[in-house]
Amino acid sequence: MELLNYAFMQRALLAAVLVGVTAPAIGIYLVQRRQALMGDGIGHVAMTGVGLGFLLSASPVWMATAVAVLGAVLMELIRWYGRTRGDIALAMLFYGGMAGGVMFTKLAPGGSTANLLSYLFGSLSTVSQSDVVAICALAAFVVLVTLGLRRQLFAVNQDEEFARVTGLPVRALNLLTAVTAAVTVTVAMRVVGLLLVSALMVVPVAAAQQLSRSFAATFAIAAAIGVSVTIGGTVTSYYQDVPPGATIVLLTIAAFIVLTALATPLARRRARALAAAHPAGDPAEYAIPAGRGAAGEVGA
Repeated sequence: MELLNYAFMQRALLAAVLVGVTAPAIGIYLVQRRQALMGDGIGHVAMTGVGLGFLLSASPVWMATAVAVLGAVLMELIRWYGRTRGDIALAMLFYGGMAGGVMFTKLAPGGSTANLLSYLFGSLSTVSQSDVVAICALAAFVVLVTLGLRRQLFAVNQDEEFARVTGLPVRALNLLTAVTAAVTVTVAMRVVGLLLVSALMVVPVAAAQQLSRSFAATFAIAAAIGVSVTIGGTVTSYYQDVPPGATIVLLTIAAFIVLTALATPLARRRARALAAAHPAGDPAEYAIPAGRGAAGEVGA
């Protein structure tokens, strides 16, 4: 393929694959916790890190990672202790993150808010070799956590009280989930952009849930959708000269619509088959409630 002859496209495609895997990998836990918009909030906070990177002449990716992790920890602490005024505190954190990013970028030597655009909406041509190294390291951390601790994270996100009774370190695992979400946001910002990354963390999971109620199957399908749309969006962006982040998100939503349309008749067919196999009054088997999402089974 012609686009593989260019080094910047090789870097962009590698970054796209890593983003396609990591975003749904942590997104499945956020959906399970009913915190689907957490990635959006972290993206707002990470803008301050990008601005600090410009101001201090440091790597915007690593600075955004540090600030996003700090912001995610604060969000989790607010969730624990800010029962009454937590929503106000979170709003100030999110909007303060955006304002800080704009201010620090403007104060940087030769700074202009135009420098933020590639981080807000993604950019193919600006993914550097150092960005790829950072993305690879951060993606490895996300995959290690989401796969290595999948049973523990599933248990905590499904029922905190039960997990606490069984002896799991609930607060530590909740903090780890928040930190991993923050790392994922900074992994994805060069490809999708800080303002759109939350969609890639949530929509592939929602699409996968149309086909499966098993946790393991939902995890695998969501990752496959994520990789497909990120590669498809990156290639489309190259040939059609359209924004990569917006293209990837629109493809993700299209995948959700298609899978929903395909899943509806399949669900009806399964329901009829189940009803035929177990007539009314036979309690032998029950389906997993649709509202539980990916909470079927952990699986290997």
